[in-house]
Amino acid sequence: MTKMMTTRRGAITGALGLVLFAKAPAVARGLGATRATPAFIADLIGRMTIEEKAGQLTLMAAALGGAAASALNPVTTTPSVEQQIAEARAGRLTGVFNGRGSDYARRLQDAAMQSRLKIPLIVAADIIHGHRTVFPVPLGEAASFDPDLAERTARVAAVEASAAGIDWTFAPMVDIARDARWGRGVEGAGEDTYLGNLFAAARVKGFQGDDLTSDTSVMACAKHFAAYGAAESGLDYNPVDISERTLEQTYFPPFKAALEAGCGTVMASFNEINGVPAHANHWLLTEVLRKAWNFGGVVVSDYTGDMELIDAGYATDPRDATMKAFLAGVDMSMQSHFYMDHLPDLVARGEVPIALVDASVRRVLDLKARLGLFDNPYRRIQPGREEQRVRTPEHLKVAREAAQRSIVLLKNEGELLPLPKAGKRIALIGPFARGQHDLVGPWNVYGDDKQAVDLETGIRAAMGQRGALTVTDGSGVDEPLPGGIDAAVAAANAADVVVLAIGESTNMSGEAQSRTSITVPDAQQALAEAVAATGKPVVVLLKNGRALALEGAVRDAAAIVVTWFLGSESGPATADMLFGDALPSARLPVSFPQASGQAPYHYDHKPTGRPNPAGKPPEPYKAHFRGILNKALYPFGHGLTYSTLGYGPVDAGAGTLAWDGTLVVSTTVSNTGKRAAEEVVQLYIHDRTASITRPVRELKGFQKVTLKPGERRTISFTLTRSDLMFVGPKMQWIAEPGDFDVWIAPSAEAGEPARVTLAR
Repeated sequence: MTKMMTTRRGAITGALGLVLFAKAPAVARGLGATRATPAFIADLIGRMTIEEKAGQLTLMAAALGGAAASALNPVTTTPSVEQQIAEARAGRLTGVFNGRGSDYARRLQDAAMQSRLKIPLIVAADIIHGHRTVFPVPLGEAASFDPDLAERTARVAAVEASAAGIDWTFAPMVDIARDARWGRGVEGAGEDTYLGNLFAAARVKGFQGDDLTSDTSVMACAKHFAAYGAAESGLDYNPVDISERTLEQTYFPPFKAALEAGCGTVMASFNEINGVPAHANHWLLTEVLRKAWNFGGVVVSDYTGDMELIDAGYATDPRDATMKAFLAGVDMSMQSHFYMDHLPDLVARGEVPIALVDASVRRVLDLKARLGLFDNPYRRIQPGREEQRVRTPEHLKVAREAAQRSIVLLKNEGELLPLPKAGKRIALIGPFARGQHDLVGPWNVYGDDKQAVDLETGIRAAMGQRGALTVTDGSGVDEPLPGGIDAAVAAANAADVVVLAIGESTNMSGEAQSRTSITVPDAQQALAEAVAATGKPVVVLLKNGRALALEGAVRDAAAIVVTWFLGSESGPATADMLFGDALPSARLPVSFPQASGQAPYHYDHKPTGRPNPAGKPPEPYKAHFRGILNKALYPFGHGLTYSTLGYGPVDAGAGTLAWDGTLVVSTTVSNTGKRAAEEVVQLYIHDRTASITRPVRELKGFQKVTLKPGERRTISFTLTRSDLMFVGPKMQWIAEPGDFDVWIAPSAEAGEPARVTLAR
């Protein structure tokens, strides 16, 4: 059973709950919680000059980095290799990020060991979904509904990254993303807070392991604090205007889950919150994070986040931006060099208290101590280690499994899938049918498409000599190809079944890749229409980093499969699923809307006073867009198996949950088909009447169960009052006596509820 509460709710036993923010007790009881500083750090700080202290709060991109790292951020001034080594030797640099291998890290550490105080450098990187072995993008991996899998892939990533000299990763991203137009949703766990909590904790545990001083562990960084995923219009870097209640109930919990799991660092977000940029938001970074949550770890800026206070209209110049960011609670400045340039003078003039500088330096040095760098600055920098640890057979096996378990089967009319390996002629068509491109996906610094296995290769290997496969591009990603559609139609006509590999390229998702229309690009849509017109059965394989609004022949295809960006083992894993060597078991972590204009859409939206009657077509003066119901095309939690499953009615026993008691709710799930199936059985609740209106459904638990053909199993969940709590009118976590709907269902829009009463 997968059911856990990683927010404050799980610990609440009082009737009124806990007052939020500054009045709340600490929630960060893990590695990030305030702790006693080792004595040697206090002594070290006492011997540092203000310039050396500012240096410990200055993080810069590695002067020797790769093209992939450079492409992931805007162009800024970067020192030469010689200049950066000189800064390390002078104690004016705390560390670097996204460098090229351990050799440069060693050169920098050698320089740091020649500095006056010999404070080791920290080496950081964006290890978002794998290092050299690349796993599915985080959104795809969240579709597995398997936090244990996420912990294992993060562990492999840490083993490989640490072998390359990396101490610290800027992951996991734990932002809740409910607007599919926002490109960075690909880095997170989707639209649901409960699922986001589980994956946040799992990834932190995987990165950090059991011992942070181990040369196979890296420090995690929960980002972006906070509500980055709520950017207005889904436009990256846009403002966020949001209530404290929504922050507390939706956007804060995954950060709390990460901190409870031991995460020692947090990254500030690019967005403003209610008029104040997060990088200068004292309420957010100090009142909430430091004081209310008792977070004692390091807050790092995002890339030039303090610099951007100027263009945002919140700071007048670099000096002002430095002061505002630092006083708000940003310990470490990334890439702007503002802290090194301006903190010494701000302290000298009394505008920034030296005690605050010392506190930030203490947290940074403590971070390095926790990573074992003072004991051994070369702990993760060993010649030859990277070649031994990366892309091992064991790691690639995990990558293939993760990719298999991330693939979502949306539709399968007439049991078209799985395909036979022989006896049918298959036409593989589309811009993603072949070639080592668009495989590792967005936000990957060290992975390489040239080392990943493409779809054609995977399918040919699975079919062997018996199979009949033709491969045709048909179109480009964004543009038609001369004669492409004619060639694709000819291939389709000569085949028994078409596998259409279409969707988004790598650069359509990720940072700064917001889209106004979340559809398949026009050139590919035209290809799909032409192929569908042949009348041959079509299997659509979607490559995507977000929920898509499917149209026309794509929407109407007999089978639709979401393959995301699956990483190193993309082709073999997809082939495993297509031919039935692996069973589809993933579920959507985001709702697929009916049209682009429906975004933002999320399953746990609020009801309105004018809902459209259930099961009825759109009625006038009811809450819906013209011509479509206010529901998803494919809802959160949806995903099919290669069998058929039946759910019995929800059994709520006596139907009454005592105030301090428990109530078991259950149903029977049956495999009525001819193949084994792995089902994700989901528990949802709805508070029918409350002092604050509640979502139409909320996920409260799930279980993954494998059923043989003809097998029936009773699935049970235990409800407690904490599952029914919310932030009430006085900004307290409360539960209110009354009636609740409870579903045990295969998705957020399926099933019939049972009635449960919470009695005081």
